[in-house]
Amino acid sequence: MILFALSSAVKAQLSTDFYQQSCPKLLQIVRKEVQNAIKSEMRMAASLLRLHFHDCFVNGCDASLLLDLTDGEKSAIPNVNSARGFEVIDAIKSSVESSCSGVVSCADILTIAARDSVVLSGGNSWKVLLGRRDGLVANQTGANAGLPSPFDTLDAIISKFANVGLNVTDVVSLSGAHTIGLATCRTFSNRLFKFSGTGAPDSTLDSTMATDLQNQCPRTSDGFNTAPLDRNSRDLFDNHYFQNLLTGKGLLSSDQLLFSGDAAKRTSTKSLVQSYSSNSNLFLTDFANSMIKMGSISPLTGSAGEIRQNCRVLNS
Repeated sequence: MILFALSSAVKAQLSTDFYQQSCPKLLQIVRKEVQNAIKSEMRMAASLLRLHFHDCFVNGCDASLLLDLTDGEKSAIPNVNSARGFEVIDAIKSSVESSCSGVVSCADILTIAARDSVVLSGGNSWKVLLGRRDGLVANQTGANAGLPSPFDTLDAIISKFANVGLNVTDVVSLSGAHTIGLATCRTFSNRLFKFSGTGAPDSTLDSTMATDLQNQCPRTSDGFNTAPLDRNSRDLFDNHYFQNLLTGKGLLSSDQLLFSGDAAKRTSTKSLVQSYSSNSNLFLTDFANSMIKMGSISPLTGSAGEIRQNCRVLNS
């Protein structure tokens, strides 16, 4: 109840028309830049969506992830050589600044870009709440400890979501973001050869897919080859990701765990996966609602934080 009251209070501080007077063309400017970025590289939609997620889970949605600091979140284990799309955010910020200087936060730009990435990949739209301000610190320790990992147990993932006020429905619906994008071999190669000391691939992984992935990710490789998170539907934002889980075709261990194993039954993630796999509208609606919730994690509002001039550095 307290969390619900808290999120309602947060939503009261943020509003869909926050920039209506101060930057009326904001949404068009962001949409155009995101469109250009996805046109030149389809994968960028997933990358921008992930930036918002990795930002919000650490210190709230405050664009702390974007700061270029030696001890910043960019160099945290979940983000280093992995988080990408920073130059697209720079391009959006630059276009926004040309239209309305010193008004729009980098945190809000990230939030709008994530929504647009979903819409331009075929997902549902939603009205983005705005009015966040940019954080003055980054939290590398928080990123290392708080971001869900592809190697986590299901209970650990649920607990990390609960720590930021998100529930089991949010865990499953937001995992559905893996309906677009790619993952590097190092995030799933542990499933391909000697899984958990069995001497064989992960038994929950489809055997044909395992063979394909072994070829894609030989033991001698550097771990940076990639594979689609949603096999056979990598660029379309749909419920195909959940259909894959029913047949052992989840790429990451953390994907497949939502359906396979005792924890999936005990925590009810399995029944949610089944519902989403057969009901696309339910998934797309729940996903949009979970994105609004995630975007409302501990924002800085009013006079807290600042409006960064350059998303990578604090104002001097």
